[in-house]
Amino acid sequence: MAPTLLLRAGFLGLMLAGGPALAEDIDQLPVTATFVISGGSWEGDAETSLSAPPASPTPAPAPAGATAPAPAEDAVSPTPRRGYYKLIAIRQPDRTAKVYLQQILSRDAGPEVLESVELEEFTAIRPYVTDIRPEDSTGISRQPGFFATVYLKTDPAAVEPEGWTVLIDEFGEIRVERATN
Repeated sequence: MAPTLLLRAGFLGLMLAGGPALAEDIDQLPVTATFVISGGSWEGDAETSLSAPPASPTPAPAPAGATAPAPAEDAVSPTPRRGYYKLIAIRQPDRTAKVYLQQILSRDAGPEVLESVELEEFTAIRPYVTDIRPEDSTGISRQPGFFATVYLKTDPAAVEPEGWTVLIDEFGEIRVERATN
């Protein structure tokens, strides 16, 4: 048997033998997802989301002369929730891409998508996404926020891609802008 046929037969055998060891959900990933990265971190209460303004860290002061209401006996402080972000490029039929940002909740039972938003700044320029890279590839950050660079071309014949940054600050504010060096 030729070496390439042996290699192919061996690879096929590994694929078949390793079938059950693969994640069950991998077939749910659309083939149009060209880049997916995870990173950053966030922490908040039940109201924290990509589209909601961040919760105020301290309550507003009471008007002068007013007494503070007594805490309700049944009131339970919300458990802080934690998670991370995912940035995803989805190829469109015309070969351009749409870029989505997801906020992922980390739970004991596994991750859960809280919210997905399309980043309109990318949709407006109809990019050909060539790469997405996180700021740090060492794992999930302990500092709140997210930073990634999206490399794209607005003309598929262009030689060099442009860099665009996606930044989420510690307050949950999202900024998308052309990278400057």
